Amino acid sequence: MDKLSVLRQYFGHSAFRPGQETLVDAILAGRDAMGIMPTGGGKSLCYQVPALLLPGMTLVISPLISLMQDQVTALEAAGVAAAVLNSSQTLEASREVWSAVRRGKCRLLYVAPERLENQRFLELMESSPISLVAVDEAHCVSQWGQDFRPSYLKIARFVSALPRRPVVAAFTATATARVREDVAEQLALLNPVRVVTGFDRPNLFFDVQRPQRKLPALLALLNERRGRSGIVYCATRSAVEEVCETLNANGFPAARYHAGLEDAERREGQDDFQYDRKTIMVATNAFGMGIDKSNVSFVIHYNMPKNLESYYQEAGRAGRDGEAADCILLYASRDVSTAKLLLSGEGDPDPLELERLQVMVDYCKSTKCLRGRILDYFGQPHPDRCGNCGACTGLFTEADVTVHAQMILSCIKRVRDHLGYYVGASLITQVLRGGRSQRVLDLGLDRLSTYGLMREEPRERLRSCLECLEAKGYVCTESEHSTLRPTARAGQVLFHGERVTMLTRVEQETAPPSRYCPTREADPPDSGLLAALKAERTRLARRDNVPPYIIFSNAVLADMAARAPATMEDFLDVSGVGRVKAQRYGETFLAVIAGYMASKE
Repeated sequence: MDKLSVLRQYFGHSAFRPGQETLVDAILAGRDAMGIMPTGGGKSLCYQVPALLLPGMTLVISPLISLMQDQVTALEAAGVAAAVLNSSQTLEASREVWSAVRRGKCRLLYVAPERLENQRFLELMESSPISLVAVDEAHCVSQWGQDFRPSYLKIARFVSALPRRPVVAAFTATATARVREDVAEQLALLNPVRVVTGFDRPNLFFDVQRPQRKLPALLALLNERRGRSGIVYCATRSAVEEVCETLNANGFPAARYHAGLEDAERREGQDDFQYDRKTIMVATNAFGMGIDKSNVSFVIHYNMPKNLESYYQEAGRAGRDGEAADCILLYASRDVSTAKLLLSGEGDPDPLELERLQVMVDYCKSTKCLRGRILDYFGQPHPDRCGNCGACTGLFTEADVTVHAQMILSCIKRVRDHLGYYVGASLITQVLRGGRSQRVLDLGLDRLSTYGLMREEPRERLRSCLECLEAKGYVCTESEHSTLRPTARAGQVLFHGERVTMLTRVEQETAPPSRYCPTREADPPDSGLLAALKAERTRLARRDNVPPYIIFSNAVLADMAARAPATMEDFLDVSGVGRVKAQRYGETFLAVIAGYMASKE
């Protein structure tokens, strides 16, 4: 059997996606490899296809139990002998896996990196013929990445301890050039074949909204998406609790996930989400690295993440099936303080982390193409406008804010002259709006000539003006104490008549719908037939006790509904249908299609 036969028989695809074949060929030729491919870009196939052609076993190192179990379940459904070893297994289940490995009956074995430190496991691997070690979520090995896991640093030592060095392949979706170099060094890759297919996810619609009150805004967004599967990310456990309680009280079937819950409750919540018993998961970033649920159609960030890598990783859990999906971030200025608090922990924040945080803040405040901001960060060229983000589809007005700018800059200067030091944006805002807080009064700032100058200006409008001045280089924020300081350019506005304009987004009640239209060779799917196929998939999933997408993803069902196959041969032409699944489910789905077509005659 060759690579294309494996691809067709087990995974139901007639051709590789961009970048996949190069990586597969490199691994089969005995070369180390590194694949940087967007979420949903097919990274797993790059090591799963070689695993079925190479002698012996492929060891897959992955960070999360849920991710490993998802992939093993999907492989078993496709007829592949795969297994996982993890700490949550029963003793009996663990023994069965060990026995299968010893007997050479396991083609892919999934383990967490911590497992490599177990001496008994190392002895098992030393006696097993391992042809390939695949490292998933490889950015975790880099201290420059956002999900650094110290246990990943043990991988190179583990590989060197094996009797014969196998091919080593590393895969991730989010890695800057610096992270990629660090991954290659930390894993001791030998002249690896490198493939970077790009970071763009054209099916994802990106937007940043700045509501006055987040909970009502979130409820409005979810009302538009009722019945669809999605994730709501929160920065803290308390926010998860509040949001989840509110959603359930408003009729949304929501589960919760954070590190403070008992293991049993976390597993129950994750299973409810995976099996579509609950359509919404409210979680901290403890949930979902590499989650394989294909029908997540939206990811909403209730709070701003700490860096752009984390945001893109989390947002990328939407639209894994290639269908249009929404990634919406609800931003408020207090999110920055929360992020800094989370970064500081018990000490001062790492300067590198503060630098990453500033990039994230700049993204939230940007009036330019949001997709472009993300791709800039990862070093990928792009058009000026993508046409599928809030900045590109939103409405903006341009206003002259020169007088406002002069008031703000003058206030910053007068506060500095009065106190002898600069202060932060919050205190400047209080002074300009005539605030009567104890701090303002104790410092005597109510006696300044700029006190109350912008009393009638809404707080958010004033903050937007401040952000505009910073974006245009008239003021800067000093990172150590988050204080505002005028730059040399401020004098041009204060004394030389330079005009300042500000783009303001006209807030719409809802985010514009995604304009992404995936190109299909077949005709658009019949919506009635698609609904019938989804209903049958739900029935089979409940019968087999597996998540619905394990049977067939939404994208497979859409192609099936578009083609409306009448024979088993036609059924095998549906993208994503392999021979094992065709044998298992073909007659059932063909009967649904035949019944539906007959009802239309």
